[in-house]
Amino acid sequence: MQKKLIVVALAFLMGQWASAAPTPASAASAAASGTASGTASSTAAGTAPVPLLMVQPTAEQPQAARFAAGLLTKYHYKAMPLDDAMSQKIFDRYLKSLDPEKIFFTQADIDNFGPARNTLDDAIKNGDLHVPFAMFNMYLQRSRERMAQSRDILKSKFNFTQNETYQFDRETAPWAKNDAELSDLWRRRVKNDFLRLKLAGKDDKSIRETLDKRYSNYLTRTDKLNNEDAFDIFMNAYAMSIEPHTNYMGPRASENFDISMRLSLEGIGAVLQTKDDYTLVREIVPGSPAALSGKLQVGDRIVGIGQGRDGAITEVLGWRIDDVVRMIRGNKDTVVRLDILPADANADGKHTLVSLVRQKISMEEQSAKKSIMEVKDGGVVRRVGVITLPGFYQDFDARAKGDADFKSATRDVERLLGELKKAKVDTVLIDLRNNGGGALTEAVELTGLFIGSGPVVQQRNAQGKVAVESDSRRSPVWDGPLGVLINRGSASASEIFAAAIQDYGRGLIIGEPSFGKGTVQQVINFDRIAQTPKPIFGELKMTVAQFFRINGGTTQLRGVTPDIAFPSAADAKLFGESSYDNALPWTSIVATYYAPAGDLKDMLPVLQMRHEARVAKDADFRFLQDDIVELRKTRLETTVSLNEVERRKQLDIQEARAKLRKQHLEPAPVVAKAADGKSKPAAADKDALGDISTRDDGLQFNERSLKEQLAAEKAQKNEKDIFLNEAVQILGDEVGVLKTDLRLAARVLPQAASVKAAQ
Repeated sequence: MQKKLIVVALAFLMGQWASAAPTPASAASAAASGTASGTASSTAAGTAPVPLLMVQPTAEQPQAARFAAGLLTKYHYKAMPLDDAMSQKIFDRYLKSLDPEKIFFTQADIDNFGPARNTLDDAIKNGDLHVPFAMFNMYLQRSRERMAQSRDILKSKFNFTQNETYQFDRETAPWAKNDAELSDLWRRRVKNDFLRLKLAGKDDKSIRETLDKRYSNYLTRTDKLNNEDAFDIFMNAYAMSIEPHTNYMGPRASENFDISMRLSLEGIGAVLQTKDDYTLVREIVPGSPAALSGKLQVGDRIVGIGQGRDGAITEVLGWRIDDVVRMIRGNKDTVVRLDILPADANADGKHTLVSLVRQKISMEEQSAKKSIMEVKDGGVVRRVGVITLPGFYQDFDARAKGDADFKSATRDVERLLGELKKAKVDTVLIDLRNNGGGALTEAVELTGLFIGSGPVVQQRNAQGKVAVESDSRRSPVWDGPLGVLINRGSASASEIFAAAIQDYGRGLIIGEPSFGKGTVQQVINFDRIAQTPKPIFGELKMTVAQFFRINGGTTQLRGVTPDIAFPSAADAKLFGESSYDNALPWTSIVATYYAPAGDLKDMLPVLQMRHEARVAKDADFRFLQDDIVELRKTRLETTVSLNEVERRKQLDIQEARAKLRKQHLEPAPVVAKAADGKSKPAAADKDALGDISTRDDGLQFNERSLKEQLAAEKAQKNEKDIFLNEAVQILGDEVGVLKTDLRLAARVLPQAASVKAAQ
């Protein structure tokens, strides 16, 4: 069905839309619009003059916009005309994307943009992107003005005895009426930044230096925004005005999306980040060229890059990180040379030149992983195999080419299950927390590892035709007890898998209600449409179908409801499908035929009772529930006091809570073991709110040293994972019940080879 859609779409676009490509003259005119000597104005949008050096559309972007419009108006699951009504939606979403906090534009700016409200549809159809780019350029200008103002405000003295507040949540606030009102908002914003650092113990001089550098760095980042950024934001305002999960991806975003699906790239194996003007080596991938050379260290700064063994070195100080990454990536077996300023050297220190041969790099950190955890059940130890799956990845190209060793989530999990069976685990837990989905085929095939052959999910396309996706595996790889751990961040393919496991009665679903994304997307490559040798047009990830459970229901909006629920910090109005204003509604279709693999309903009351009794005694759970109550109160607040005494009172309360916790927290009852059998701390709890009583240091992420960042991340990873530990306890309970009640076991796991009585 999806392949047929692409073929039809390609024919349609090549026949009808390709002929609408701008002539060289019109393309040049479009690219040059909005520029003139000194300043230029946009009479169509009614914007104020903007300075030179602003971003302009490329010759290819109007064509990419037409490609997108042709597909979205004809082949989207919820196809909508590109008219004035859609233009109004695009206008509002575009403004929200540019200035979500309403801290750069004034109402006067919005009024000046007003004539564009009903013309953005024409901008896309006619291939004249002058108006949306003029709006983007005005955003750049306003950003620069406010950063300059912030640096001036820093020179003044602040009075923290006044009973003044700062409104930090401005989503529902009106636009500032005029420049004076917005200037006062920024005065309070800078004052709050200053107070946070003051409360963290910093002196006035260091605070001013930190904040001046922060605002300067913001200006630098703003100056690096380019036409691809502008076009991506505008086109996503269009795509997401139809439905939340339809997205345009420019050439760079498209490349990164492909890498995330195949979990491999060709490069040197160094994870990078920026700090000030430098590109830092944040992490070195084991076994990669960077690691094997022994010449790169974490913290080293890349200041120049050369191609080949004798290519000229290009200085990359102050570059965007994606530009640096693109220069370092390249074809396998080619050489890249890096001009390195060592981590322990000062700015004037001696450089080293490192020559590396690019190779295929597997992103193993994002692959499926296993561990073995043990829980005591009376005098018996239950062994629980845990498989953590961050995404449903697949190397589509390698599979299409017949590569026998293509990267696949299902293949990795199947291998791990084999290893866990050899380790004689009693049960398996699939951890899908924060797994946002991926390939539909992987969700279907992964389900087959636990049910064998049978239907997994139903799809309904825009014409109402329903297709059933099934797995044909003769028998399951794992037929023992099974659990699936989910949270609000488990979406799409994760929900397909969890729902199928639940509908078949194959395993326990534990955790929070999932995200609620019940739609299927197809990626369409515009460069394939235009038959270009290099990627210049990008891709469209477009919703083409809705998926339904085999029982006829859908996870759309409602998600998957756990059999045993954990306390949730998520707010359905802020995160999840229900947070979108244009999400598809919940609906249902006729169930397809399937043979249940088990029946858990008689066991659930016993497991629920044991779970409740256990967590009632667990200090971690009690504190977590307190945190959730506190967070819900905090979410209702949109302002913060700028009075120092008042803020210190709040900090004292938080410190008291932290001290109380240290006195009452209990040691973890679960021990995690790695594949080698050695004990290790449980992984970080991705769901728990963390210690909200920790004192705020007032710094942003990139203002801390790399050493501090890595130390904090390591400490977080070693924190007690409350939800994982309890999920393992629940599965340990299940194993105990199954081994003592053979009749119940026969209903829960009828396809298991055998269930032995407890020794």
